[in-house]
Amino acid sequence: MPRKKGSKNKPVEENVEPTVVIPKESKVRTPQLLRGFKDILPTDQVYWEHVRETVNELARKYGFERIDTPLLESTSLFRRSVGDVTDIVEKEMFSFTSMGGDHMSLRPEATASIVRAYLEHGMFNLPQPIKLFYIGPMFRYDRPQSGRYRQFHQFGFEVLGEENPAADAKVILMAYNFFKLMELDVVITVNSIGCLSCRGEFKKALQNYYKTKKNSLCKDCQKRLLKNPLRLLDCKEEECKPFKSDAPQIVDWLCDDCQQHFMRVLELLDDLGVPYMLDSGLVRGLDYYNRTTFEIYMADEVENKERALALGGGGRYDLLAEQLGGRPVAGIGVAPGIERVILKMKEREIEPPIRKRPTILLAQIGAQAKIEAMKLFERLYDEGFNIVENYVKNSLKAQLELAERLGCRFVLILGQKEVLDKTVLIRDMEAGIQEVIDVSKLSSELRKKLGDSEK
Repeated sequence: MPRKKGSKNKPVEENVEPTVVIPKESKVRTPQLLRGFKDILPTDQVYWEHVRETVNELARKYGFERIDTPLLESTSLFRRSVGDVTDIVEKEMFSFTSMGGDHMSLRPEATASIVRAYLEHGMFNLPQPIKLFYIGPMFRYDRPQSGRYRQFHQFGFEVLGEENPAADAKVILMAYNFFKLMELDVVITVNSIGCLSCRGEFKKALQNYYKTKKNSLCKDCQKRLLKNPLRLLDCKEEECKPFKSDAPQIVDWLCDDCQQHFMRVLELLDDLGVPYMLDSGLVRGLDYYNRTTFEIYMADEVENKERALALGGGGRYDLLAEQLGGRPVAGIGVAPGIERVILKMKEREIEPPIRKRPTILLAQIGAQAKIEAMKLFERLYDEGFNIVENYVKNSLKAQLELAERLGCRFVLILGQKEVLDKTVLIRDMEAGIQEVIDVSKLSSELRKKLGDSEK
């Protein structure tokens, strides 16, 4: 419409492109992993699958049932179980306060959560012992280095409701059998830290010994001297190591019951053929342990274990349930670190078992054949055939190259003609011959060619 004479409105301009302001190119930094965390890439998954399958196999063999506990727990759970003056609680827990004011922590270990679940769900009313296993991530704000991550993974076997030394030996045997299945030659270092009664006298002797050396100890050990003297034996600082060799040994202070328990554990390990070494300085880093404690090292590294990486460890925790406000419940467990297991496998060039290769590849040419191939694949897979496909490739040559790379014995080829004729072309990759089969007879023909054991 023409503008009226004298109008203050500006004329409307037609067919004028709006001005687009293009911002200057900004240098956006590509997101990076957080320090101490790690991606588990597809190339490594074969190791992880091997570990998981072996753990599940051992659990079935020894009658353990799986339990999964939350990654987040009340911070007080770990303060009461692991211990207020342990490095884990003082320095290494990922803790925060929720919007509702709850104090929470990412679990630094799993045993406390399992005992909490045992008490909360009344598992003490079930036939004892309760045998549980788990696999999952833990979190500690540790200094990242080889084999140490801030998110790391453990599996564990826990026996609750049994104080017999046979339970100790069984858990240690299971750990040893796991490493044997991983083809890793390990030795178990073993000690007993006694019960509350005999440990009390030992702590006094330990304090008396270290008092004269207080000024030479690291800052952490100067605090431990008063609050948690057992941890003096667990210190890894160079200035504290020289004092360990002459320190009092807990085995000299064990009461009769603890001594008999420990001797029985060692006798059982001897009978079972589990290689072990006595280590009077082994106390572990968690306050809930009592009596049997142990760690697992590579056999060729155990003599220099101060510098070696412990592949796992465990022990008795007969006092833990009471520390959490429950009734007395005896317990024993072990927890190897999965990253460390895989690290040692790679160092020693131990390859996981090769997964069973697919025997059949289903190839397709054309749009209609692709649809029919997708339906045929589902049918053959459900019938138990070891079959693979690659629908995104349209070239027959590319699909045949994939079959050769995967080591497939046969390729099923479905094109437009085969769809119309209700047939499938079978190519024998070894013999280099092919034949046409009616699709209704395909399953029986494949079984004849493969044999039932190679479906």
